[in-house]
Amino acid sequence: MAIETALIKPVVDALMTLLQRGEKANLKRNAEAAVREAIRELLLANPDENKAEARIAIAKAAGILSEDVVLAQGMLEKHRATKAKTTGKAATGRKRKPSATKPDDKPAAKKPAAAPRKPTKKS
Repeated sequence: MAIETALIKPVVDALMTLLQRGEKANLKRNAEAAVREAIRELLLANPDENKAEARIAIAKAAGILSEDVVLAQGMLEKHRATKAKTTGKAATGRKRKPSATKPDDKPAAKKPAAAPRKPTKKS
């Protein structure tokens, strides 16, 4: 019996190691796919920053520190910086002017016209 239990433990350990390797490989593959999706998201006209940031975090948690992760982080930072600069501007790049009159305001009363001056004669 002692011989059988001595042989079972190494076999179980080998199987556990193989399963862990498979899980790590699967995790790494999913994390690389998440980084690719984050880069695609950031290349869109109106990217979802939260989604891209979450995908970058997935890759970091999986232990991937490749050029793609650094690229995605840089793209996210640049997008946020650009977004902060353009907030509140019109499509032409000019700030909006406040409206001339508010609907609650009463129209201003007209001033009476000044009486015309009489011409003076110089002799």
